[in-house]
Amino acid sequence: MGSVLDTRSLNRATLARQLLLSRAALGAEEAVAHLLGLQAQNVKPPYFQLHARLEGFRPAALAQLMESRKVVRMVTMRSTIHTHTAHDALTLRPLVQPARDREVGAFRKGLVGVDLERLGELARAFVEAEPRTMGEIREELLTHWPAADPQSLSVAARCRLPLVQVTPRGVWGRSGQVRLTTLDRWLGRPPGEEPPAHAVDDAVLRYLGAFGPASVKDMQTWAGLTRLREVFERLRPRLAVFRDENGVELFDLPDAPRPDADTPAPPRFLPEFDNLLLSHADRTRVVPTELKGRTWTGNQAHRTLLVDGFVAGLWWWEDKGEGKGGKAEGKRGKGEGKREGASIAVELFGKVSKAQKEHIVAEGERMITEMGETGDADGAAAPRPSVRFGSIHG
Repeated sequence: MGSVLDTRSLNRATLARQLLLSRAALGAEEAVAHLLGLQAQNVKPPYFQLHARLEGFRPAALAQLMESRKVVRMVTMRSTIHTHTAHDALTLRPLVQPARDREVGAFRKGLVGVDLERLGELARAFVEAEPRTMGEIREELLTHWPAADPQSLSVAARCRLPLVQVTPRGVWGRSGQVRLTTLDRWLGRPPGEEPPAHAVDDAVLRYLGAFGPASVKDMQTWAGLTRLREVFERLRPRLAVFRDENGVELFDLPDAPRPDADTPAPPRFLPEFDNLLLSHADRTRVVPTELKGRTWTGNQAHRTLLVDGFVAGLWWWEDKGEGKGGKAEGKRGKGEGKREGASIAVELFGKVSKAQKEHIVAEGERMITEMGETGDADGAAAPRPSVRFGSIHG
């Protein structure tokens, strides 16, 4: 049956895999590979994800990888944008293609009379001639199928092709409209082939290394795929098997870290859409049951604060140089670059100890200092970073 792992044990194991129990001495590219990518619906979150996980990380490290095309931004798991290493983009994108095909099927009413094979060929030629915006792609396809639904054409192009967002989009400190070309063209490689037969097995093992212990349903939630039970059964002889407190079977790599449930977990500031909160069907290992729904408003994820390993509050930037009220960003994460009088505002969901509060302040000050500028253009020192506690609605 497998031994039972309680919620705190699952929490500590997952934090260890996610490099959140202590910052890892890894390079940015190695960390992106270990984590199987970084959720990147917004531009800045991947940088903050790495800051929470890596010792000595600075934004330039990931920005340089973006500009050298060693990492890319593209739609993969759950039909959402991720930052992946070039290698993982080439292997994971084909793996989730069945899910993208099903997504196109949901828009079939708007694609009556559209030859999807031809659509893929036309869209590929169009974006490989030069990077295009999604609006430009849609308008081009409408010239061939004027009666089709424009949104459905866009979805079909995005799902049929491995489209990557070209730089400067996604580069820290720079801005740029979303322009797309194929992954193959961006990396200067021939068109991708079918994933090898063992690709899904490798993905399961790597998922467990980054998010385990986990159930079949957990991985299906992360990948947006179905019918993975047979893969886990095939791998069962190579895996350790446990159960959670509800009797759900959990799989893991035998030698993966599973720290003691009482292992200290330092506070961590996580950006919106952090994969820690999105990659399990049962999120109680990180989000207490009573806080379910508090980390989202509509389809917008909030920035979350971990205390003792669990979600304990929300946070947002305040910038005294941004006008009345000082709320430069709200909850959407735009424009974290140079800060003049930048601070972090924290809304706690419950009480924390004095020592925990001191650790939260220290971690927040560290993040402001390391993720912003250290001084002004004339050499003057930037104001001391500060962390204040209050209400996100205040």
